Amino acid sequence: MNATPANAQTLHLATDATHAVPLTSDHGEYCPRLLLVDDEPRLLSSLYELLRDRDYTLVTATCGAEALAQLGKLKFDLVLLDLRLPDMSGHEIMDFMNGKGIDSDVIVMSGDVGIEAAIGALKRGAYDYLRKPYSREELLKTVQNALQQRRLAMDNQRIAQRLENSERMYRYLVDSSPDIIYTLNHEGHITFVNDRAYQLLGFAREELIGKHYTVLVHDDDQERARYVFNERRVDERASRNVELRLKCKLNGGKGGGVERTFNNTLMTISLNAIGMHLPEHDGKRHPQFGIYGVARDITDRKRAEEVISYQAYHDILTDLPNRMLFKDRLGLAVIQAKRKLTELAVMFVDLDRFKLVNDTLGHVKGDELLQQAAQRLKECLRKGDTLARQGGDEFTIVLPELRDRHDAKVIAEKFLESLQKPFDLDGHQVHISASIGIAIYPADGESIDELLRHADIAMYQVKALGKNGHSFYHNSMLDMSHQKIALEQALRKALEQNELEMYYQPQIDVATGRIIGAEGLMRWNHPQRGLLSAGEFLPFAEENGLMLPISDWMLGALCRDLLQWNAAGGEAIRLSLNLSPQYLDRGDFFEKMRGALTRYGISPAQIEVEITENICIRNPLYAIEQLNKLCQLGVSVAIDDFGTGYSSLSYLHRFPIHTIKIDQSFVKEIHDENGHYPVILAIISIARGLGLHLVAEGVETPVQARYLQANGCTTMQGYLYHRPVSLTSFINVLRAQERGPVEPAQPPQAAMVAIQA
Repeated sequence: MNATPANAQTLHLATDATHAVPLTSDHGEYCPRLLLVDDEPRLLSSLYELLRDRDYTLVTATCGAEALAQLGKLKFDLVLLDLRLPDMSGHEIMDFMNGKGIDSDVIVMSGDVGIEAAIGALKRGAYDYLRKPYSREELLKTVQNALQQRRLAMDNQRIAQRLENSERMYRYLVDSSPDIIYTLNHEGHITFVNDRAYQLLGFAREELIGKHYTVLVHDDDQERARYVFNERRVDERASRNVELRLKCKLNGGKGGGVERTFNNTLMTISLNAIGMHLPEHDGKRHPQFGIYGVARDITDRKRAEEVISYQAYHDILTDLPNRMLFKDRLGLAVIQAKRKLTELAVMFVDLDRFKLVNDTLGHVKGDELLQQAAQRLKECLRKGDTLARQGGDEFTIVLPELRDRHDAKVIAEKFLESLQKPFDLDGHQVHISASIGIAIYPADGESIDELLRHADIAMYQVKALGKNGHSFYHNSMLDMSHQKIALEQALRKALEQNELEMYYQPQIDVATGRIIGAEGLMRWNHPQRGLLSAGEFLPFAEENGLMLPISDWMLGALCRDLLQWNAAGGEAIRLSLNLSPQYLDRGDFFEKMRGALTRYGISPAQIEVEITENICIRNPLYAIEQLNKLCQLGVSVAIDDFGTGYSSLSYLHRFPIHTIKIDQSFVKEIHDENGHYPVILAIISIARGLGLHLVAEGVETPVQARYLQANGCTTMQGYLYHRPVSLTSFINVLRAQERGPVEPAQPPQAAMVAIQA
């Protein structure tokens, strides 16, 4: 009966659960696992004792069946195998191991003296063959050598595996790179290129290997490529981010599913190239034997840069040069004109009535109008002229190499003619014109800023004269421009120093001869020019954004004057206030009116707001909302200059109107009290039919007064009765009225005498 060492079973159990898991010693080192197979208990125990203290994991088997069971469960580094076992031979066990692919070295131990047993074992892959009896040293040495060889083989296998994994990862990374990775030999022939070359350029790797790099480089970039690849560059001297254009096969190949068509069959790349050298030896650098590098497709980036560069110098809406590019071209044109001693013209074009179209039809239609207008202007230019959009509805033009001023005049007239035809904005027919200012180099200025400024001044001169025309710059315009600047500064100063004053023109009930109201009119006590009427400075204030502070002042002044009149014990009369469209558009007018009435304790019934018909068409719904608020507050509303603007009877129904004022331009036409003046009769009829109060402005003769009164207009204002007067004079007139009746129709001179008295 075979005997087993006392602790073999315990060791056996301890190793059952370590299948395929590397064993380690107490020091953390790998412990080889050995299978000891022998049917003689004494020899097995002796073998176990001999190996137990050498950091081996030992498992024993006393027969072939046990050995096969252990080999099926655990992985062994070395099997010490007796050839003669009771149930099978050691050769059969080795055949089993080879058949199952069990990777374990085998040392055969046998007492057979025949050579056949050893040959059979070695043929089956045994590491060594020990003939019993063997010496202790021989066994230990053989086991040690077998394990050392196995360890070296395993180390080599791991290294090879790591190399293979590294190579596989390298190939994957290189072929998956979004860039072309390449190597060239010292002659410039391609020795390696990754798959990206096919994806981007359309050339298979086999088509490129062995070919010279010049087959890929565009003809115009060959010199740059030769410099990059022939220079022996390494480390910090390597060529980096050099841009080249490469030829593409089949219209550029495909990259990321997108067909490359940039420059038909070209692709722009950013290329890096680094020279390859053998390691230095004895301080000597070996000659360059090749080049490696990376080529990145920057076609999309170049395209994006071109778009960004284009947009930086062009107006996106009209696709015209913008202000920056225009100045650059004007600067070049000035240099050229100076060299050739020729003239050039700078034009400043402002579209008339564009703001009205933009506000009425909206910004989308306004943009379409700008695009169409820009196209028409462009078609009028000569080759070499530059049209640019300055901003908003303003355009600038440079006309180089003029023969004389007549050339510029011809172009300007072409502009005006081209704009005469209506513009079709999705069914909306709109008409615009242009105001064009022209400055000539070198007579009107030699610098870019001078020419632009003077053309701008000339353009504003056209606007001041009625728009829809052109004008050449003249030095007198600059004086006028300086006067406007001085006027703006003086007007701002007038607000600060209380130089503004309200004058009042009484409104007379001709049936009784009594004053029943007055229109508030602004005057400016100018320190040098004396008393200025509203018509001399308010249009300028409208253009330069001063109407809001001026209107605020006017509202406060009117309330203060009413407070002073009421404190003097006068009867309650109504004062009317002319309201600027800009002031109504701000949206806070109602709150300002309510605040002023509350602050000064004025009854809303004493205030009437006068608006023009143009307010009604700017933004009807908004205007109705604002005016309704005023009416709810108790303030009445009058339409001033009725019949001179965009009159519409529908506005009289929709707007909360209390009074219609007949414009003085219609009143001036009355020369015969027995004559027929249909416009005035129509206005009177409208007011009577709608139950509105009616006031005639600008009444200057008794004939006009009698005609108006005879046809139903009984409230009048004008020089026939009173000129506009200061508050003090107005109060005196009202007090004089309290002392006695006023004649309904006295000549202007008599009226003035009464006021002065």
